Amino acid sequence: MIDVVLARPGEIVVAVEVHSEIRRLEQQLRWAAEKAAALPSCEAWSMLSGGEPNVPISRLLVLRSTHATRELARQFEATLQASYPGRTADARAAMSDPRAPWPGPAIVWADAGASGARLLDGPPRGVQLGR
Repeated sequence: MIDVVLARPGEIVVAVEVHSEIRRLEQQLRWAAEKAAALPSCEAWSMLSGGEPNVPISRLLVLRSTHATRELARQFEATLQASYPGRTADARAAMSDPRAPWPGPAIVWADAGASGARLLDGPPRGVQLGR
């Protein structure tokens, strides 16, 4: 299952995975790619794609900013950069402004606490991935 699908019908479809922790990075990256590739087989594909047969499919990984996920991003920066090369700020802009271009696969960071959850404007302090 994909957590969320974002779509600009006829332009781009984005498979979104949301994680508070990642235990097996290679497995998560593989599953995210497989889930995105399988989107054209879903019942809602015609609506998501706007009927366009070759609409691009992209990926977005939303990571909760925790000590463990920040350390994972630092330790495996090159691996994550290869799978999610888009800048965090560009992905955030594209989600809030339909005129902003989608940057391609990207990682967006989230903060979650007792007062709720929010997407961060950029990578957390000490994380270069997505800058």
